[in-house]
Parts: sequence; C-alpha cells; structure tokens
Amino acid sequence: MRSLKEIPLAVQVVIGVSIGTLLGVLFGAKPYLGGLLTNETLGQLGMLVIRLLKTLATPLVFLAILDAFSRCDIRFHHFGRLLSICGFNLLVAMSIGLAIMNVFSPGLSWSGHIQELMTQLPEAANGAPLKPAPQGVTLNPLANISGYIPENIFDPFVKNNIISVILMAVFIGCAIKTVKAHTENFEQSGIQLIEKAISACYQVVLQMLSWIIRAIPFAITGVVAHVVGKSGLGVFVLLSLFLVTMLSGLLLHAFVYYPLMARVVGRVPISRYVDQGADAILTGFSTNSSLATVPVTLRCLTEKIGVSERSARVAALIGTNLNNDGVVLYEAMTAIFLAQALGMNPDVSQQLLIVAASVMVGIGVAGIPEAGLIALPLVLSTIGLNAALIAAIIPLIATIDWIIARCRSMVNVMSDMLVAILLDRFDSNAN
Repeated sequence: MRSLKEIPLAVQVVIGVSIGTLLGVLFGAKPYLGGLLTNETLGQLGMLVIRLLKTLATPLVFLAILDAFSRCDIRFHHFGRLLSICGFNLLVAMSIGLAIMNVFSPGLSWSGHIQELMTQLPEAANGAPLKPAPQGVTLNPLANISGYIPENIFDPFVKNNIISVILMAVFIGCAIKTVKAHTENFEQSGIQLIEKAISACYQVVLQMLSWIIRAIPFAITGVVAHVVGKSGLGVFVLLSLFLVTMLSGLLLHAFVYYPLMARVVGRVPISRYVDQGADAILTGFSTNSSLATVPVTLRCLTEKIGVSERSARVAALIGTNLNNDGVVLYEAMTAIFLAQALGMNPDVSQQLLIVAASVMVGIGVAGIPEAGLIALPLVLSTIGLNAALIAAIIPLIATIDWIIARCRSMVNVMSDMLVAILLDRFDSNAN
C-alpha cells in the first residue's frame, strides 16, 4: 500500500475536495460523529493551516533573495541582457493579464459570494472591518518610496510589508556581494560564514513549508466541507469561472507571445520551438516545477533547438530565479479578480502596485514548489485584504490551484526556453 508521501499532491487535493464536498452535502451545518464534529469546525482547522503558510511566506521570500545573491555568478553584460529579456517578457505578461481583467471584469461575478464569505468569518461577528479601505499610489514619487522604507529592520516582517522586505533583502544582498568582492582571503571566510548561515536558514524554512504543504489537502477538505455546507454546490460554478480566467491569461502568453517572439526575434520557427521543446514543456506541466525540469530544458535547448550551451545554462539556471512569468501573471490576475469581487474597482495606480508586488514576490519564490499558492497571501495583502479574509479565500482557490500550478510551471519553462533563444541570438549578433 502506498504511503501518503508517494501520492502526488494534485491527487491528494482532488481527494480532499471530493471528501469535503461529500461532507458538505451530507451534513451541511449539522453536527455529526455523535455531535463531536461540524463542518464549521473543520473549516476553522483548515484556515489555521493557511495562516501558518502566510506566516512563513515573508521570511521565505527574504531568505530566498539573499540565498540567490550568494549563489549568483554571472558577467555584467550577460546579466544586463538577461534582465532586459526577462523584463520585457514580464511586461507583456502583465499587459495580457491587465487587458483580460479590465476588459471582461470577471471578478464582478464573485461579488455576492465574497460578501457571504465575509459574513461567515469570526471577525465579522466582532465588528472588525473586513473589507479593505481603498488604497492607492500618490502622484508624489518620494511619498510612494518613503512608504516602503521601514522605520526599523523588524517592522516589515511584523506588518507583512512584502515590498519593504524585498527591497531590504536586495539591499543586504548587494552589500554582501560588494564586501565579498573587496575583501582579502582571510576576511572572506567571515562572509562565507554569513552565506552559509543564510543558506541554512533558507533550508530550514523550506523544510517547515514542506510540512505545511503536506497538510494543505486536509485544510482543503475542511474548508470545502464548510463552504459547501453553507453555500451549496454552486461554489464550484464560481471556481470554474476563476479557473477559465486564469488559464486564458497563461495559455495566451505561452502559445501566442512566446512562439511569435521565438520566430520574429529569435529566428527559430514556431514548429521547432514547440515541437523540439515539447519534452521540457510536458515535463514542466507534469512535475509542476520549472526547477525540476532544468535538465530536460537544457537538453532540449542544446541538442534539439540548437542553442549554445552558455546561453542555455544562463537562461535555465540563473534565469529560473528571475524569469517567473507564470507565477507573476497568476498573482496579479488573482489579486485584481478578488479586488473586483470586493467592489474595489482598482484604478491604474493600484493595479501597478499589484503588478510591482507580483513581480517582486515572483522573483523571490522562483523554483519553490507550490510557489504561486505560497506567495499569493503576500500579494493579496498589498490590496489591503484582511488577514482572516485571505485565510478564507486561499483554501477555496487551492481546490483548483493544482491545475493552474501545472500551467504556471509550463509557462515558466517555455519562458526559460525563449530567453535562451533570444540570448543566443543577441550574442551571435554581438560577435
């Protein structure tokens, strides 16, 4: 008999959704097991798991960025080209996502359901405000920047201010790299000790996250049982609309923009890009990890598509930490979707803030399993969502995230392939 660890997380989530749905339909709001258990209790237990996930997300991003700085070793001109290509890919991804969200406003259809979900939270009974107050960015750039400079080093972690955390991590990372480059061999041992400590702390947080991720299917069971017991099976119709919205953005970016860029700029035929890269694309989809797909991606790029080994390695190894179009697109679209559902109607400045947070968080969690789900609470906090509401929403989205996550990973793999092709093209032109 297979142990729980051997069952893929996607299968566990499906089982959790099925059991939760069955409990919700059979018992509704009534107690069962001799009055010892209710679906509401299961839902509250499930939310505890999501809150633990949110608690670890901020230190994870901070340590991930510092760890990436310590491992990164690339020449400046190569890094500049890589950054430019990744930046342009993200710009197109965000344009696609914002266009879908602003033209069709799919989040409005969730409005009634979100309002009902808010009334079921314990905070609502205590009179605490759950609906976020409108937030925006002022026209004064100094005022915007000063809002993200913390008063002390612990303040961003206490307030879960993810943009401040990321800026601080980048600042510290740059300082470590600079000191390392200008110190003698004897002094470098101290810097290496700091880097080892950062790496060790990062691995500890990853281990803690792996335990929480194993509990996610159980959390989903409880939350689905609670929601179906309260609202009925109609919740899945709403989730299907969310699923279609997310997949439309991801697939449009993957199978329209990437192949066109490979053909027009990279001079690689569309059929060659898709067909010869199919092994990497399908591996990314099936494993749900662009990082785990790196060996297959390298083989497809060098042996089948004909990209130089240097460009392939830069794109697939270093680019994996920067090039996270799938996660960034998903985070931004989800945040705007929920903002629309809450009746916020985010303006351009608010949407740009969401995009900035999505990009920063996406870079911070690159290569981490279930990165999109882990980072989502941080992005949602930038639009002012109450922590209790975030904890209630995440398990609902998690019921279908296993499908979206595979598409995100597939998009990230295709993005790495495109970056390698374009780097190779620009290098050949430079030579």
